[in-house]
Amino acid sequence: MNEKKIHDDQKYIDGLLQNNSFVIQSIYDRFVPKVVNYVKQNSGSTDEAQDVVQETLITIYHQALEKKLELTCPFDAYFFLLCKRRWLNELKKSSKKEVTINEAILSIDDEAQELAFETSVFGEKHALFTEMFHELGTACKDLLTATFKIKSMEEVAKSLGITYAYARKKKSLCIGKLTELVQESPKFNQLNNE
Repeated sequence: MNEKKIHDDQKYIDGLLQNNSFVIQSIYDRFVPKVVNYVKQNSGSTDEAQDVVQETLITIYHQALEKKLELTCPFDAYFFLLCKRRWLNELKKSSKKEVTINEAILSIDDEAQELAFETSVFGEKHALFTEMFHELGTACKDLLTATFKIKSMEEVAKSLGITYAYARKKKSLCIGKLTELVQESPKFNQLNNE
């Protein structure tokens, strides 16, 4: 079987998960200047580049936490590609800025492309889920938030002052409603076709 080898740079993913300040500072020192330079060369500012970096690190963190992200390429290539895509999406949204892409900066292998694409789609799906979650009523949001934090439905019911049976039924209804909202969103079909 052709199993992919975990890259030594997995330490950056693990460091983000553990909120290791040394690793996070290392990411900022080693990889962020390249992103800032790229954004500034492509109609952006240092502040906009810092926003791109923050959002990208948050997306990587969530994918690592929820999907057990395993890096099979250098972190530099993966991180830069994700930041680049995020910045190009920002430019496309605003469409008022001219894009001057300097491809000479890029030295990205296929695995970095593939991983970055997966993380990018993951980030967009996560954003869609969050957006639709906020469309739910307060009771559903409270119940689902409690179930994300507390594993036992008995404890969830107790914390919300409702019966166990009602909590289970309501959770099922809320998840059904959230699923419906996500699937009815035009973004959902767009993401599934990527």
